[in-house]
Amino acid sequence: MDRLRKWLRVLAGSLTLLAGCAPSGQHLPPLKTVPHVDLQKYTGTWYEIARYPHSFQKGCVDSRADYELRDDGRIGVVNQCRRDTPAREVRRVSGTARVVDNVSNARLQVSFFWPFWGEYWIIDLDPDYRWAVVGHPSRNYLWILSRTPKMEEAVYRELVSRLPAQGYDPLKLQRTYQPPEEVRGN
Repeated sequence: MDRLRKWLRVLAGSLTLLAGCAPSGQHLPPLKTVPHVDLQKYTGTWYEIARYPHSFQKGCVDSRADYELRDDGRIGVVNQCRRDTPAREVRRVSGTARVVDNVSNARLQVSFFWPFWGEYWIIDLDPDYRWAVVGHPSRNYLWILSRTPKMEEAVYRELVSRLPAQGYDPLKLQRTYQPPEEVRGN
């Protein structure tokens, strides 16, 4: 029964991500992505610093994503978190990303449950790939990511200050608890 509930939560989250659209009547300018992403530099581990809350990550702490280039040109994705406390067991979900804009590599689609694909647009990126901001054209999804579990507060504030220009409400952001390394474990 727990496995069925878990599967239904993943399905509901995937469908929500894919169906996400702007509230009716709200006109938003097109979401702008960064001019170019070097996928080789983008791969590796990213820690979630903040996100818009959504059902498929409810209660997640110690969240991170690992990306790896595959031989077929796609990107392997493994997202993981712990529920409510870093002492809990790690929950992982694996998926695949594909580039849909080969000029910039900044517009991707991610699937954790075939045949459903969700938009994954890189809308802000550090020149040295130390942090990234990922959004969705609907503006219903947003993640601030860092190569380290902690981000300097001044950098975080600067990123947040740029969000309204992209049609995002910074007040909806939820900081993600990242425990100290000695608590993190495996």
